[in-house]
Amino acid sequence: MSGTTALVAAGVAVTDQLTKALALARLGEEPVHLFWTLRLNLSFNRGIAFSQGQGLGPLITVAGLLLVVALVVMSRTARDSPTAVALGLLIGGACGNLGDRLFRDHGGAVVDFIDLQWWPIFNVADMAITMGAALLLVVGMRQPTDAGVDAGGGPR
Repeated sequence: MSGTTALVAAGVAVTDQLTKALALARLGEEPVHLFWTLRLNLSFNRGIAFSQGQGLGPLITVAGLLLVVALVVMSRTARDSPTAVALGLLIGGACGNLGDRLFRDHGGAVVDFIDLQWWPIFNVADMAITMGAALLLVVGMRQPTDAGVDAGGGPR
């Protein structure tokens, strides 16, 4: 794993766990309104994104661990900084949510607390995963393909 990927992943995982610890310590039963539709609202998700897959906690945990291993292996071949950052966001986000499932006493649930009221409740790890996936798509679309180019570098 590159230094960039490791640094981004560690930053995301630490930030995610710190914000979740604060949410658990400070948020009660009632949501805290911040502005417009944004509020802090403590919630526990035992499924995957958008609360799908409820009851599949052990399977989700194993899949998450395998995904982190695959991403770490992929990160060794990252050829540019945006790809390294994207993989770091994905790894850090996955580790943040896995940390909840493995080490918090909430029945394998992930702690969510950012509530827009018109979108499912989420957390910092979820944001990082979404940004990492979007960045990988952008990087993938911007990389030139070798279609239409011969081995000498000229057009076919």
